Amino acid sequence: MVVLPGDHRLASLQAISPKDLVGETFVTVSKTAPVLRGVIDNYLKRSGIDITPAHEADHVTMGISLIMSTHGVGLLPAYAQNFLPPSVTSRPLKGDTPTVDLVLGYKKSNESPILKLLLSRLDELVARVSKKAH
Repeated sequence: MVVLPGDHRLASLQAISPKDLVGETFVTVSKTAPVLRGVIDNYLKRSGIDITPAHEADHVTMGISLIMSTHGVGLLPAYAQNFLPPSVTSRPLKGDTPTVDLVLGYKKSNESPILKLLLSRLDELVARVSKKAH
């Protein structure tokens, strides 16, 4: 998703095209999150966009702060919406959006009730996320 100040010119759009990001102050994630950085860089490249980031953020809240203070834009995972202050908003990307696979690892010998509950509901969680994606 695109994260931007609520009063940014692109905030009036329902969804934002990657081409709309050209010429904007762009905030990206730093290489401390190599998978996410790779997904964003590859997405921009596939979209035919060459953007040189003005700033790199080491974590989501730093990215939001940089976006607010520079009146810039950034691409962040959807869960970042949970951290947005009222002055910052988000918009979906138009077209085929990038994703990061989620992997769950655990020890089979772990008898934690919480782990058992999570594992018992994985199919339901996957179905819910898949339903939202379509």
